[in-house]
Amino acid sequence: MPKPPHSRYAVILAGGSGQRFWPVSRDALPKQLLQLFGERTLLEMTLSRLEGVVPRNNILILTNTLQAQSVRRILPDFPESNIIAEPTKRDTGPAIALGIGWVAARDPKATMMVLPSDHLIQDEASFRKVLLTSCSAAEASEALVTIGIKPNWACPSYGYVERADRERYAGCAEDVAIYSVRRFREKPAPALAQSFLDEGTFTWNAGMFIWTVPAVRQALSQHAPVLDRFIANLQQSGDFNATFQAEFPELPKLSIDYALMEKASRVLNVEATFDWDDVGNWTSVAKYLLQTDEGNQHKGQLSQHSSRNNIVFSQTQQRVALLGVEDLIVVAVEDAILVTTKANAENIKELANELPVHLR
Repeated sequence: MPKPPHSRYAVILAGGSGQRFWPVSRDALPKQLLQLFGERTLLEMTLSRLEGVVPRNNILILTNTLQAQSVRRILPDFPESNIIAEPTKRDTGPAIALGIGWVAARDPKATMMVLPSDHLIQDEASFRKVLLTSCSAAEASEALVTIGIKPNWACPSYGYVERADRERYAGCAEDVAIYSVRRFREKPAPALAQSFLDEGTFTWNAGMFIWTVPAVRQALSQHAPVLDRFIANLQQSGDFNATFQAEFPELPKLSIDYALMEKASRVLNVEATFDWDDVGNWTSVAKYLLQTDEGNQHKGQLSQHSSRNNIVFSQTQQRVALLGVEDLIVVAVEDAILVTTKANAENIKELANELPVHLR
């Protein structure tokens, strides 16, 4: 008899801190809830990419208590019961286990995808094609599937996935490459990252995962039984919310890579054919802003004289004027202004403890 079609679900990770994009971001308004690239937030763009792939009622948004109100304000028509706020921070292992439990309670044989909400992906058609291919591969192989980004520079701040042989499965697009995974590699030193790039068999680990519930439950029972027990309790509970509120804070802080992916015996890597940007700081955002002949990248009203290669992002009606400066980042909102250098873009989060509480 033919195998019945799998039902499909998506878990969107929408927590995290709001420090790297201060003063636009705040603790209650992290990157994925900002309008950095037009009128839509990154979270709204993530949901848009899932249209035609996953029914809206089968999507779970995982956030935290600080940000839940902002998520509901941005998505007023999204099912309120499909937005869950984690009561405390427990890293991606417990968060994804909570998502698996939510899906398993609805369909213990479902296929599910886990997707970050803070990446910029503009080619939605290619993204859907890769996602559907990943679902088909997960269903046909019972492997854990990752989506890999082909690296274009030796980035030392991403995790890497080393690929082995190419594999093919029925129902998968022929022009979307699928590989078995040899191993996961942690964030490497710059020289090692360059060797990964030179070898050509590595992809960046983008934190996108696809699997069937039975496959991931089996792997977790072997490598992270505490998370599998939590999933079982959620699946069997007569009161899902009460169970996760009581048990989630007791789970160990574990990343999903450490808890599961680095140890699992059967993992596939599907190579992304779509554009991808992690948008890690203001210099990443600047690539998508208007640019003057002097290399000043900006949003908002700008005047310039003898100034080059600056980034200006303003959400106010005030004009920003640059005179005789280079390589600055200037970010203006109604209640705060940031002035720093491009070299300090990664260090903006260190300001957090120095700020008044109402500006964090």
